[in-house]
Amino acid sequence: MISKDMTIEIKTGLEARPVAVFVQVASQFESKIYVEYESKKVNAKSIMGMMTLGLGAGEKVVVSADGEDEEAAIKSIEKYLSSSDAQ
Repeated sequence: MISKDMTIEIKTGLEARPVAVFVQVASQFESKIYVEYESKKVNAKSIMGMMTLGLGAGEKVVVSADGEDEEAAIKSIEKYLSSSDAQ
């Protein structure tokens, strides 16, 4: 299991469309992936779970992945969250 601190650099934050894309990115991997924000921890593959976090631009989260492809999962998620022009 690996965890990494990440900052959401998507201009609009994780509202409906960016959350849907985020979940698609996370769902490409076999690993169990979670996003932690403040006292909440949700499954990164759950649109409803991710929406409950209400993450805006600049927010800091901890993303953790556990499984055979955990490193690739973390890299892909970090790449998506750091793309300021993501939709």
